[in-house]
Parts: sequence; structure tokens; C-alpha cells
Amino acid sequence: MEFKDYYQIMGVKRDATQDEIKRCYRKLARKYHPDVSKEPDAETRFKEVGEAYEVLKDPEKRAAYDQLDPNLNAGEDFRPPPDWDQGFEFHGGGFTAADADQFSDFFETLFGRSGFGGAQRRQAHPEFHAQGEDTHAKVLVDLEDAYQGTTRTLTLRHTELGADGRPRVKERTLNVSIPKGVRQGQHIRLAKQGGAGLGKGEAGDLFLEVEFRPHPLYSVEGRDVYLNLPVAPWEAALGATLKVPTPAGTVDLKIPADSSSGRKLRLKGRGIPSKEPGDLYVVLQVALPKADTESAKAAYAAFEKALKFNPRTHLGV
Repeated sequence: MEFKDYYQIMGVKRDATQDEIKRCYRKLARKYHPDVSKEPDAETRFKEVGEAYEVLKDPEKRAAYDQLDPNLNAGEDFRPPPDWDQGFEFHGGGFTAADADQFSDFFETLFGRSGFGGAQRRQAHPEFHAQGEDTHAKVLVDLEDAYQGTTRTLTLRHTELGADGRPRVKERTLNVSIPKGVRQGQHIRLAKQGGAGLGKGEAGDLFLEVEFRPHPLYSVEGRDVYLNLPVAPWEAALGATLKVPTPAGTVDLKIPADSSSGRKLRLKGRGIPSKEPGDLYVVLQVALPKADTESAKAAYAAFEKALKFNPRTHLGV
């Protein structure tokens, strides 16, 4: 996926005010509108400008986009770090699914098809009392939190326009209960912690999308957890009982004889807890000792002589 420099597309500096961005958009939209433009790439440029404006006109999306490395160049291969937008609080999207169909993979990877939740702005009622907007943020938690549950103190950032027309980041701190059994992608609802209401209207809700921090040992698929377990050749060949870590503590695992690399051993119910808990899969990885000493080389030579093993017989060579 290629990085898109929205400031370059709009032809504005990174410190441009919202008014400057709006003026540039109107000028470019007129220039490249497919119905009137004679430019050969008008339709493509019109879509690019519209996508750039969708981000830069929104103080929240713009502030989040500005967290990316400013030294990235347009067209460079790009993958966002998993926590690039962590802690940002986003209000309703304000654009439709039809609009989103015009956006690139780069935009959808950063902001999703509906722009961080895409809740539509509520209209005030004739007496000017209206419930506040729902807001959305991403929260990173440890896999172990899903096994035990915990309370975390989160600092959320949201934006407001300053007097100079540039977005300014403000922070607030919340104590959040992370329930036992929480899953990747699950939303935790915090009632009345979203946008302020209008008049006597109640505040909206805050929805936290859960994402697990990358773990050095485990990977997660739904409620199932996976662990790659290195085993010695003799443990795989002869069988063994090994101590194996799990997010809930160490267990004894029996390795069947004649096991090979890639074999999955299932520990039922030891995945993420729930009414129907997931499983933990231990994937065996046979690790070979190095032949870096004379005694090790002699042991490998004796091993070869004793077994006469050819792993390529199925190739017919």
C-alpha cells in the first residue's frame, strides 16, 4: 500500500489553517470536476483531492494523520504501526458509505469505511435540546487482561480548533474496566462519556474498540490463542512432557512421540475465557542444535550413520 501525502495533494503547507484548506479544496474541485475539466486525469485527481479534504477538513482526522512520520514520501510502501491512532477520540464520520466507496485503501486502512465509527451527527430538536454525539476511540490492552479482567487508566486525546484555525489536541483521563473475556475488535461502551449534549440533552456515549498489543509469545484468532513451541529433535521423536507457558499460567504438556514441525496440540478451553471459551493451540517447531563444536559434529555424523534417513524420498531423487 502506498503512502498518500494529503498536504501535497491539496498543495498546502502542514501548518495551513482550516480556512486555507477549504479555499484550496474549492479551487481544486472546480479545476478537476469531471463534468467541466479538460485535464486528462481529472477524475482521478478529483477523487484524490476529495479524499485529502475529507481528512484535512476534520480536525480529529487531521490531528491523527499528523501523528504519522512527517518524513514519509508520497508513493512509499506504507503500513501503519498498530498503535498510530491509539488514544484518539473521534466524533461521528459525517460522510456516507457512497462517499467512502471513492476512497483509497490507504484511507480505509487508517480510518475505516466510516471514519472511526461513522456515527452520524444528531440534529437538534426545535427546543434546541439534543443528545450529544457518540464518540469512538481505540484502546490497546494486553492479552493477559482478557484472561483476568482489569481496570486501566486511559488518556484520550481529542481536538478543538484554536484561534489560528489549526487543530489543538486536548487530553482527558478515564478509569476503564476491561472485562474478563474481552475480544479483539470488541467495543466497550462508556455511557454518557461521549460528546456533550445540546441544551438539556444528555451526553453521548464513548465506544472503545479493543485491540491487543503485539505479544512476544502468543497470537490470537477470535477466542483462540496460538503459541509456537520450540522442541528438541529427541523430544519430538521420543516424546516428552514439557512445561509450557499460557496467558493463565504454566501447564505440563505431553508431546507425543514421532511429532513433526507444524503439529498442533490443542489445550481445550485455555483460550480467551467466555461462556464458550476458546482453545490454546501449541504449534511444535523442531529446533536443531548447531554443529559448532567437534563433539557436536561427531554426534551429527553418528546420527546420520545410525538412521540412514533421507527426507527427500518422496521426490524420487
